[in-house]
Amino acid sequence: MTDHDQSPRGAEPPLLDVRDLRVEFRTRDGVAKAVNGVTYRVVAGQTLAVLGESGSGKSVTAQAVMGILDSPPGYVTGGEIFFQGRDLLKLGNDERRKIRGAKMAMIFQDALSSLNPVLSVGAQLGEMYEVHAGLSRKRSRAKAVELMERVGIPAAKDRVGDYPHQFSGGMRQRIMIAMALALEPDLIIADEPTTALDVTVQAQVMDLLAELQREFTMGLILITHDLGVVADVADTIAVMYAGRIVETAPVHQLYKAPAHPYTRGLLDSIPRLDHKGRELYAIKGLPPNLTSIPSGCPFHPRCPLARDVCLTDLPPLYDVGPGRASACHFWKETLDGAR
Repeated sequence: MTDHDQSPRGAEPPLLDVRDLRVEFRTRDGVAKAVNGVTYRVVAGQTLAVLGESGSGKSVTAQAVMGILDSPPGYVTGGEIFFQGRDLLKLGNDERRKIRGAKMAMIFQDALSSLNPVLSVGAQLGEMYEVHAGLSRKRSRAKAVELMERVGIPAAKDRVGDYPHQFSGGMRQRIMIAMALALEPDLIIADEPTTALDVTVQAQVMDLLAELQREFTMGLILITHDLGVVADVADTIAVMYAGRIVETAPVHQLYKAPAHPYTRGLLDSIPRLDHKGRELYAIKGLPPNLTSIPSGCPFHPRCPLARDVCLTDLPPLYDVGPGRASACHFWKETLDGAR
């Protein structure tokens, strides 16, 4: 067993190095332990996909990395977040603010609520250049047009003065991507960037992200609950459950042979053409209440492999192969069953 790094080690130092991160929310109903010792790395040019059901801690981890956690009620209670060698948790608010946008940026899932409804998209894109780069309003507007063209918005010169509600969902998401790219950051975190889009537009947005990542050699963290979205774009997948990473693996190995029952359940839940007429599989039960996470393995109330040890002993992340880890006492059975 080992304290696994969640991403491959190479000669290149990590762009982002999250170590044993812990976040809790202090509410009237109790303390919700939203993130419980998350560790992962991202290097330049790499895509890390973070998967899991709602409430697994995916977005909270990203918010802690970005420094936009609502506090109160959210508090980082432990761990370290190194970005380009600097521990972000030890920086002041002004220093964190300089890094956001310029060095790391976030794409949110609901573009309509994330964009200001009373400002044109050109004004919102241009503001990035005015505030961070000190450009004039005219030059900033020209840069906004360039960005809109870069992310594939037709007739950008004619639409730079339009407002968010005048764009389709897919176009708004492209504007959010443009905003994230404005200052050419080294890391982008995309939080469910395709959730509200139809399948065709989802594919277009994901292709655009992959193309821009290659062009700028950015690190990309893709947060999603949809295994189908990440198959062609991710290098590594980290699966989260109840605030912990329960499995990590290179993307193709995880799809071929998952080593955790939760991951196996997620994969089995994907509709398949060769299963036409069969009842769609669903993981039984519900994710745990984060104010009262079960003892032992948090997944044991829903797990088909659960045994007595799972009720009492929290499984560590076991090494299960090169670049792979699983937080399951019986990972060998899961891995063998998938082959």
